[in-house]
Amino acid sequence: MNDSIGDLTSRIRAFVAAREWEQFHNPKDMAVAIAAEAGELMQHFVWQQPDQLEQRVIEHREEIASEIADVGILLFEMADLLGMKLGDVMAAKIAYNEQRYPAEKSRGNNRKYDEL
Repeated sequence: MNDSIGDLTSRIRAFVAAREWEQFHNPKDMAVAIAAEAGELMQHFVWQQPDQLEQRVIEHREEIASEIADVGILLFEMADLLGMKLGDVMAAKIAYNEQRYPAEKSRGNNRKYDEL
């Protein structure tokens, strides 16, 4: 499996360039597309009760995977478009969240960082 952020970003960049879509992929439209695709992902779960979720995922696994991929592809492309290295910004955010949500205070609860 090839899942390197750099390799995937290069493939996405080549896909877009081959279709001359760069003209349509500005930061605003990328953000809108990410939100739209996230909405399509959420549609799989709307009104589903906790006891229905496992079956829903089993029955719609391919469609859910496709929506997850769409969101991921757009995130990779947007980071690249803005000159950000996705792995670096993700690592920085994880480090920041480790400070905001120390394990000893947040383990087992869902409180926001300012409520810990």
